Amino acid sequence: MGFEPPQRLVRALGETHGDSGAAEWLGRLPALVDETLSAHAVSLDRVCAPGGRSGLVLLVRRADGTPAVLKIAPPGAAPALERAALAHWNGWGAVELLEADTAVPDEALLLERLHHEMSLRSLPEAKALLEAAGTVRRLWVEPPPGHAFETVAERTARQLEPMRAAAVRDPALGPLVSAALAARAELVLDSPELLLLHGNFRQSKVLSGERAPWLAVGPEPLAGERAYDLARLVRDRVEDLIASPGGPVTARRRVKKLADSLEVDQARLRGWTLFRAVESGTRALTAGRRQDGELSLEFADWL
Repeated sequence: MGFEPPQRLVRALGETHGDSGAAEWLGRLPALVDETLSAHAVSLDRVCAPGGRSGLVLLVRRADGTPAVLKIAPPGAAPALERAALAHWNGWGAVELLEADTAVPDEALLLERLHHEMSLRSLPEAKALLEAAGTVRRLWVEPPPGHAFETVAERTARQLEPMRAAAVRDPALGPLVSAALAARAELVLDSPELLLLHGNFRQSKVLSGERAPWLAVGPEPLAGERAYDLARLVRDRVEDLIASPGGPVTARRRVKKLADSLEVDQARLRGWTLFRAVESGTRALTAGRRQDGELSLEFADWL
């Protein structure tokens, strides 16, 4: 089959793998889609657009007419880990995995279909944060025995050198990067818990469903403390916070409110929020997404 992949995914592939690497995967994508549709015995309704940055999302139907979603991961993604996390959650707080063990390409996940056009970002901010907190709480469970998920310490260790390199390229970033690295060094010394985390939890990753009002999608699972998982949610709707005259106060109040409502240590949440905001900001600048980078870094400076 032939189709135009969503531009959001094309841009994300270019940032991660370079134009040549992205072109290689995109070139074989039509054949991969045909192969995967056949392996799962589903028919294509349409490509989900704008879709996400972590995979090609296809709206499909199973042989009995049941609507579903087929997600095909690009190079460098970890669909096996996403599959393992979704299987462990078994639909509790997250989208349901319809085929946990099947002889199909490793890149593919067959999932229940949610209302992709309706995420928590469609709600007023206060309501969205309340629903987000209730959803992410369900995901924080003990990881399965013998799991292959990396830890928070391991994932963040891989991010240190790119952050340092960004500060070398732009010395003005030095103080924020140093503060973020110091916060991370202190936090990983003594993690209070080891739970299964979503890894990329934010309002746009929680969609409306039929089986439950709100369900999480698109995990980048790892094992660690809840404060790390909440840290990305704290930065949600950052563009609105930056535009608000009371942005700094609102940001700090959000840290306190989320920490209190989910019984997470406020200082640890602030530390991980700082680290993740600076990491995201420096990564965006390196990829040429200057506006995104500056928003994240200004937010980090408020903390």
